[in-house]
Amino acid sequence: MAEREQQHVRVAVIGSGFGGLGAAVRLRRQGITDFVVLERADSVGGTWRDNSYPGCACDVPSHLYSFSFAPNPEWPRNFSGQEHIRAYLERVTDTFGLRPHIRFNAEVRGLRWSNSALHWEIETASGALTADVVVSATGPLSDPKLPDVPGLGTFPGKVFHSARWDHDYDLRGKRVAMIGTGASAIQIVPAIQPEVSRLTLFQRTPPWVLPRADRKISAVEKWLHTKVPATRAARRGLLWGIRELQVSAFTKRPNELGLIEFLAKNHMRKAIKDPGMRAALTPDYRIGCKRILLSNTYYPALARPNVDLVPAGLMEVRGATLVAADGSETEADAIVFGTGFHVTDMPIAQRVTGANGTTLAEEWKDGMAALRGASAAGFPNFLTLIGPNTGLGNSSMILMIEAQLNYMVDFLRQLDVLGGKIALTARQSAVDEWTRKIQRRMERTVWNTGGCDSWYLDANGRNTTAWPGTTAEFKKVTRQVDLAEYEVLRPPGAAVGTSGSARAEVAV
Repeated sequence: MAEREQQHVRVAVIGSGFGGLGAAVRLRRQGITDFVVLERADSVGGTWRDNSYPGCACDVPSHLYSFSFAPNPEWPRNFSGQEHIRAYLERVTDTFGLRPHIRFNAEVRGLRWSNSALHWEIETASGALTADVVVSATGPLSDPKLPDVPGLGTFPGKVFHSARWDHDYDLRGKRVAMIGTGASAIQIVPAIQPEVSRLTLFQRTPPWVLPRADRKISAVEKWLHTKVPATRAARRGLLWGIRELQVSAFTKRPNELGLIEFLAKNHMRKAIKDPGMRAALTPDYRIGCKRILLSNTYYPALARPNVDLVPAGLMEVRGATLVAADGSETEADAIVFGTGFHVTDMPIAQRVTGANGTTLAEEWKDGMAALRGASAAGFPNFLTLIGPNTGLGNSSMILMIEAQLNYMVDFLRQLDVLGGKIALTARQSAVDEWTRKIQRRMERTVWNTGGCDSWYLDANGRNTTAWPGTTAEFKKVTRQVDLAEYEVLRPPGAAVGTSGSARAEVAV
């Protein structure tokens, strides 16, 4: 029997969360059907599939946390839960006919650029293929980060990360230790507090918490949004506009955030009556330096008699005994880690080998950097969605994803216009100039000046995750590809093309 020919596609998309599904929709709408979506799991959803912990919900209003091209008038709440968001992504998959393009259980094990063939060679758990263009949509919140705690292997009970919740383990009546106080933890704590016998929260750094303006969306609102689409668009526009107006306080005038701090302290004071606990829960950094969290139930849960707050991180595990950095000891039956993700050191970067024979992780060892958040120098025809410096502190990441999808579409259009077997690779000078301007603007943002150590910062203390501007500005700078920022690669021996007589200035 003849050996089966290896599949080749024009575009390979990695991941089927918001980024990957959005890319698939845009490709189909552009008339491009020669693509695959490589998904490591057996269903779509990305982080909204993986994070199914009790209380999991979005902290961005639903009508803004959805695709502009796939509005949902039936959102049940202002801030919808994980199950509703995952169901929305399943609907998008079916509505736009994406399932034939998705290859499930196909975790990408390696990607290597071929300088001679000008395409990507891809190894997956379900076989090999090649692609002219790769769009990485793995996202920064896809691979959980577990701290290296001495003695953790000696713990006789249950241990899991919030993003890998063990639903077969019954927490009722158990002594549970929650490690971390980030966005996941403040949802988990009030959700499990009523059923556990004892809940101990290990808090290395207290978060700023504001009230959550959540409520059910009425049947009248849903009817209006269905029958009169303009009302739905107006709601989305209002939610977007309010957040755009907030950006300058985060990026240019952090001192203006004092009023928000007052509101957060007052929110805490209503639920936490013990002055000592209030002191332990009050951050010593400017609000916004870390992500501002939203909850009406977190502080009341901490005030319950079966909850203990340990104002220190977990230092060591001795069997069933957990030792905090302040020396205090706690007995536990289960440990839940809410310790975040590999954001500035994404594992996919270790699996991507570029034109110079080095991995993306090696190129990014001193910090992530990509032209307009998408193109890394030395990695031709490789685009990242939610790449370096595209994160937000106050608005919807779906807006940033859609802006990058515009860039992706124009990138493919430029390849068609140039014609033939070619590739585009970002010039190192363009990446450097873009990065310098980003970092210059970052110097006065609350993320850099607020006095905290957050996941926005990499190991070198540089902010390589956040975008220091509005979503409207990001949409503008990613509207189209500037060929002067790229080198055009052709097969060996082919006629040399040009990409413009002069290099245009990199605008940020």
